[in-house]
Amino acid sequence: MNGTMAASSHRIMLGPLVAAIDQGTSSTRFLVFNSKTAELLSHHQVEIKQSFPKEGWVEEDPKEILQSVYECMERTCEKLTQLNIDISNIKAIGVTNQRETTLVWDKETGEPLYNAIGTIHVHVIATLQHKTGLPISTYFSAVKLRWLMDNVDEVHKAVVSHRAMFGTVDSWLIWCLTGGKSGGVHCTDVTNASRTMLFNIHTMDWDPELCKYFGIPMEILPRVRSSSEIYGLMKSGALSGIPISGCLGDQSAALVGQMCFQDGQAKNTYGTGCFLLRNTGVKPVMSEHGLLTTVAYKLGRDKPACYALEGSVAIAGAVVRWLQDNLGIIGSSEELEKLAASVGTSYGCYFVPAFSGLYAPYWEPSARGIICGLTQFTNKSHLAFAALEAVCFQTREILDAMNQDSGIPLTQLQVDGGMTSNKLLMQLQADILCIPVVKPSMPETTALGAAMAAGAAEGVSVWSLNPEDLSEVTSEKFEPQINPEESEFRYARWKKAVEKSMNWETTEPVCETSIFSSVPLGFYIIGSMLMLIALVLLLKSYPKFIPEE
Repeated sequence: MNGTMAASSHRIMLGPLVAAIDQGTSSTRFLVFNSKTAELLSHHQVEIKQSFPKEGWVEEDPKEILQSVYECMERTCEKLTQLNIDISNIKAIGVTNQRETTLVWDKETGEPLYNAIGTIHVHVIATLQHKTGLPISTYFSAVKLRWLMDNVDEVHKAVVSHRAMFGTVDSWLIWCLTGGKSGGVHCTDVTNASRTMLFNIHTMDWDPELCKYFGIPMEILPRVRSSSEIYGLMKSGALSGIPISGCLGDQSAALVGQMCFQDGQAKNTYGTGCFLLRNTGVKPVMSEHGLLTTVAYKLGRDKPACYALEGSVAIAGAVVRWLQDNLGIIGSSEELEKLAASVGTSYGCYFVPAFSGLYAPYWEPSARGIICGLTQFTNKSHLAFAALEAVCFQTREILDAMNQDSGIPLTQLQVDGGMTSNKLLMQLQADILCIPVVKPSMPETTALGAAMAAGAAEGVSVWSLNPEDLSEVTSEKFEPQINPEESEFRYARWKKAVEKSMNWETTEPVCETSIFSSVPLGFYIIGSMLMLIALVLLLKSYPKFIPEE
């Protein structure tokens, strides 16, 4: 009886709840938070299959993505019910997503016209950075959309017959969840729009000149909204009727979830890659050191947009997977930490994991991964340590570029993402940056950011974003433990290793290997053949020296 009463009173005290859909490259999750305390109450996760049709390409099934969202919602609601938490207390849903992934679907049938494209490799040359804040790259959505229009008949036909809809993952999910072909809302938010290369970050709208440059009709683009407003209502399932009222690209969501609302605050998310964002306030800062300028958030229709400088590290958590799957020197990520900690040094070994080139601040596609500084003493433990250091050195390069662009050195770095559970990595990061690294005890900052935006939206207003009202988040701080001279020495060695990795891959034709390609060896072989011929002729002129058959 007492247990039932306690559970009942606990349920009443929870107050308004806010949910978040966190749709990433490898999985989908649905999470529910208490809007008064930011406490995570329950969640469910479903893995997503990726396909790799050719080298450098990553695709996913849009239907599988949508189905995973429904499954996560259903299972989370079941878990909440088991905890005696009333799901009718969920007042809003936020969406956060893998940003540049590109989809096109048919608005009449509701069917996707091709897989969702995450990564492609095609050759493009130009710069549009003054409008978009981005270098022209296949990393962003416009080139992928152009490729779909040129190479997929279904997409081309749908565009010509005015049936096509384009969007990033957020647009696809919001359209489907708010009714799909029966009145679904076709929209995106400013953070996702700013990653397409079709959006002008100064006018905060789709740019006609950019669309004309890529040959993309503006009618297929979603309407751009703020990151925090009611877009539409859920049309099916246990959460039918609940507003979807928050939308942020994953890295912007993490910035909000880390509560980096002040100009100069920064966060780094350690996932497959690393994404470091620094809030630059209401004016965009155009980088002179290889960084991107992006929209950080716009938390309300009448609120100003805030901008960020962003730097991306291509390989972070992926280096752990490479050591595990390709080399087989570890069985799990936990094992990597133990292996590296057992030696506490790389013993002069440096690892540049430029498997597909270097991202910020170099943007050098010709680079390839190298391991250098090896001696007979080097073993797998040193290599494990060097792999962790590589993640930290790459982050240091981006942070240095940000400090140069902004003119104000960062005093501490806030961190989140899967790799932050590695305490050795976090300590190494503090040592290499020479500033404290702060990790929140609740790691789900990306989903939390989407929930905060949804709960704060006009018409929902169950989550206050006023600094004095924000919940204090407990955190763990890692202080630098080595002297700056030692840090600088190791960093200088790393930069030397990066130089060695550059210009490895070239477009020059590879010549067939030939024994004559070596001039000294060629002369030796040709000389030997001439001497043999001369000897045979000499012997033939003296028959008595040639044995009879």
